[in-house]
Order: sequence, then structure tokens, then C-alpha cells
Amino acid sequence: MKLLIPIVYVICVFFSSSALMAQEKKIIQYSGVVTTVGSGLPVGYATATNLSFRNEAVAANNEGYFSFVAHVGDTIRFSSVGFDPLIVTVPDVPGDKFTASIVMQNLVTELPMVTPYPWASIEEFNIAFMNLDVSEDHIVRARKSLSYESLSAMAAVVPRDGNEMRSINNSQSFNTMNNKVINQRYANPLLNPFAWGSLIQQITKGNQSRSKSPRY
Repeated sequence: MKLLIPIVYVICVFFSSSALMAQEKKIIQYSGVVTTVGSGLPVGYATATNLSFRNEAVAANNEGYFSFVAHVGDTIRFSSVGFDPLIVTVPDVPGDKFTASIVMQNLVTELPMVTPYPWASIEEFNIAFMNLDVSEDHIVRARKSLSYESLSAMAAVVPRDGNEMRSINNSQSFNTMNNKVINQRYANPLLNPFAWGSLIQQITKGNQSRSKSPRY
């Protein structure tokens, strides 16, 4: 029991001194922007971790801007996927605000060279190589590819692109406008003088036939 009391006393003194030291540290508003080396592009959603104060983490926004409260002398680690971690120390400034420019280095990982092959194994390659048709030259194969039958088969399968569809729509619109002018069936009958003339003739003939018919 006598040994326990000094141990508890030492622990209390240690924690009280740590708390006093933390209270004595100056608190500032630590802000800044995280960018990349060279290009100066922002590093969005980078993580700032305060290693000196309970590993508190703060995330930057999509433009790389961050702002949080820290003590003078705290160690801050900035990390992001695809970048080397960067460790900085909060400096002692005259005021209570500090704006930092955090520049992170891109993490470049070189992968080993890979050579893709269209065959799954050497045996399949040997079979394809032995069955390779080399009897025709390039000119004969080009003529076959540009023949009417080959182009017709490709036209039936390959979809039309944007320029071709626009040309077809313009051609159809032009044909429709010409049909409306040439073929009067597409035109408005109220604007056709021949239709009005025919209507007037029918009305006149009807009046004449009614005048000639006997009345009882």
C-alpha cells in the first residue's frame, strides 16, 4: 500500500504536467491548400492527421482546401492515394492564423513489362501458325475486303455514324419539302386556288340544277 501511493502520485503529476504543457501551447487556425508538384493542380480530399494530438484527422474538400485548429509545434501528416505522405510542423506565427501551401509529390509506380498474346498457350499458337493462309498477297486481300459483297455485309452489320445519320435526315427533310410543293396532296387545300375554283363551280352547278328542277 505504501508503494502504491507514490506510483499514483507520479502518474498524477505526469498527466497534470502534460495537460499544463498542452494548455501552454499556442492554438492557431491552420489552413491551406494541397497541390501537386509541377502542375499545381489541387489534391482533392487529402487527409491531414495531427500526430501530436490524438491522431485527429481532417479531410480537405474537392479543391484541396483544409482548415482546422492545431497547437504550435504539432506534427501534421498529409496523405492521399497516389501521393507520397508529407509531414509538416505547425510553425509559431505572431497571429492566431496561418495559411500553408502543401505541395505533394506524385507517387509513380512502375509495373513490370507485360507482353499480351492472342493465344492462351504455345500449342494454340503453333496450331494457328500452321493453319495460316499465306497464299494470297495484300492486293488480293484488299480487293476481297473492298468487294461489293463484303461492303454490303459490313453495311448490314456496322451501325451508321453521326455524320451519316445527319446526311440522311437532311436528305429526307429536303425530299419532304419538295413533295409538299410538287404533290398537292401534301399541301393545305385551303391555300390551293384550283380547289377554290372547283368548289365555286360545284356550288354554281348545284344552284342551276335546283333552279331548273320543277317545284310542286
